[in-house]
Amino acid sequence: MLLTLLALIAFAGNSLLCRAALAHTQIDAASFTTIRLLSGAVVLFVLVVLRSGVSSGSVRGAGNWPSALALFVYAAAFSFAYMQLNTGIGALILFGAVQTSMIAYGLWCGERFAAGQWLGLALACAGLTGLLLPGASAPPLIGALLMIAAGIAWGVYSLRGKAAGNPLQVTAGNFIRTIPMTLLLSVLLSRQLSVDSSGIFYALLSGAVTSGVGYAIWYSAVPLIKATTAATVQLSVPMLAALGGVLLLQEPLTLRLLLASLAILGGIALVVLLPAKAKHKVRSTSARR
Repeated sequence: MLLTLLALIAFAGNSLLCRAALAHTQIDAASFTTIRLLSGAVVLFVLVVLRSGVSSGSVRGAGNWPSALALFVYAAAFSFAYMQLNTGIGALILFGAVQTSMIAYGLWCGERFAAGQWLGLALACAGLTGLLLPGASAPPLIGALLMIAAGIAWGVYSLRGKAAGNPLQVTAGNFIRTIPMTLLLSVLLSRQLSVDSSGIFYALLSGAVTSGVGYAIWYSAVPLIKATTAATVQLSVPMLAALGGVLLLQEPLTLRLLLASLAILGGIALVVLLPAKAKHKVRSTSARR
């Protein structure tokens, strides 16, 4: 449970560090993304070699390019979204998009929901819609759409990684594969290049500690807890991020955010915790092929 708590704090810390860097320092989003992915790749590479005793070539060869692309899209969209979004709102939209995309994929593959799970999905979608509706406390639309894209990309990355072998080694390999992508992004946006020592420090913390070490801790904790517990405790990440934003960055805690959080997190909890219908014979995608 201690490992799990540390991992959840690290995941919430990603949102805090990114928002702090892009709102309170001079670093640009592309540079933040590049430093985060580079430092994450280095730390994960070292951790895998030291923990597993595998060769450096095996680490570099792990993962695949489609997963690396999904990881890069997540990291880049995440950074650009936090140029406009507060910490808690960004984390909530990200989490809602990740879970909704993964749930939608499960339904498309033939999973069957009980009535309570359908209610939970509808509640989560209503909460996300309510959060984005126009109004004085509504988040900027472009930032929200970028964070939704980041969530979908992370959902794709998570789904692709379910059967990819050693998760830490695969993650390290995918981080390494994102390096040419993120360097290209920085070159294309070189006219917007802007860095300072504080921004670089936040980006290094995000990549090396809350991403690299955070993923290593999470993958150490997951085998020791139930799958439903692992899924449920992740519901706390947006709330931890929102609390950190209020306490550390003096961000407002609006009624809209509170109500949307209850709807989205409560709805996803219903989907995760309620038993699904007994499976009928439904042809899978692989079977149709």
